[in-house]
Amino acid sequence: MSDKYDVIVIGGGPAGYVAAIRCAQLGMKTACIDQCLNKAGKPALGGTCLNVGCIPSKALLESSEQFEFISKHSREHGISVADVQMDTSLIIARKDKIVSDLTAGIAQLFQANNIDWLQGRGTLLANKEVRFEPLSEAEAKIYQVENIILATGSSAIELSCVPLTADRIVDNEGALNWHSVPERLGIIGAGVIALELGSVWRRLGSQVVILEAMNDFLGAADQKIAKFARRELKKQGLDIRLGSRITHRQINDNELIMEYTEQDGEQQLAVDRIIVSVGRHPNVTGIAVDEACLKLDESGRIDVDDECETNIPGVYAVGDVVRGPMLAHKPSEEGIAFAERIAGHKPYIDYNDCPWVYLYTTRNCLGC
Repeated sequence: MSDKYDVIVIGGGPAGYVAAIRCAQLGMKTACIDQCLNKAGKPALGGTCLNVGCIPSKALLESSEQFEFISKHSREHGISVADVQMDTSLIIARKDKIVSDLTAGIAQLFQANNIDWLQGRGTLLANKEVRFEPLSEAEAKIYQVENIILATGSSAIELSCVPLTADRIVDNEGALNWHSVPERLGIIGAGVIALELGSVWRRLGSQVVILEAMNDFLGAADQKIAKFARRELKKQGLDIRLGSRITHRQINDNELIMEYTEQDGEQQLAVDRIIVSVGRHPNVTGIAVDEACLKLDESGRIDVDDECETNIPGVYAVGDVVRGPMLAHKPSEEGIAFAERIAGHKPYIDYNDCPWVYLYTTRNCLGC
């Protein structure tokens, strides 16, 4: 590993690893600091998207779609299958292999482009210094660098009225790793992540009820698309209840009770497991020391200009920690633009053209 870099990227998700690779391709000596650990507790690149987000959810969607098609729809094609069996553990294992293969692929790209992967925590200090604290027992090291990119991503929002518990009340990450199918599943939130996970476990056998506080469904989408999506999801068996605000939860030995208010007053719903999926917040806590004077905007994200530069010259921020949609393709484009900009090029991103991708097929409605 080098003692001097042209660029240090903090964060190894779709913003960070793409920025690091493009910087290296443009001839800059680059390091990427990342503290993400996979299910096995080992360092893994790819951030939320590859490890506990887009990739594993799509893998489970595909497996659950295959199961439902074989068990319920193959006869329409003249194909009869008797005694269809499902092994949830093998479905999860397939998902884990896909994740492992892709994250390993990023590590290979780093190696091919001579990027140093610094496994640990990175913190912005004053005077454009970065402190690197290794995951190992090695001592922390401080680097002076001219160009720094902050790409630490986001985390799932937790609800104080429904705190998470091991296995029974989980966020999206926990719901990707169940080895048994809950008979009754409650989901708090009706965004695309909630709908994906609800679709997965409904296809595998759960009775799914989704409680959404807002009165609008998929408010960020075109309303014709949202109306159509809700109708199709209802046909598929998802019970989506809008205007339902969670107030409390009870944990009993055999079931969980969700208490919520709706138009008709106080209600209760008994389920076996709960997924909390009410959005995400930027990972800015501890990203910089106070002395660095990094400015945040009113929403708690890092304040940047049109070129993703912060109030500190030479320090940039991209992805979920800055304004704009928390979607993987957006930070990847920002990462490329950052690299090309400091290389003297003049890239341009039109955020009005950044798509919110909602895909529909005859058996699947989801967002990515």
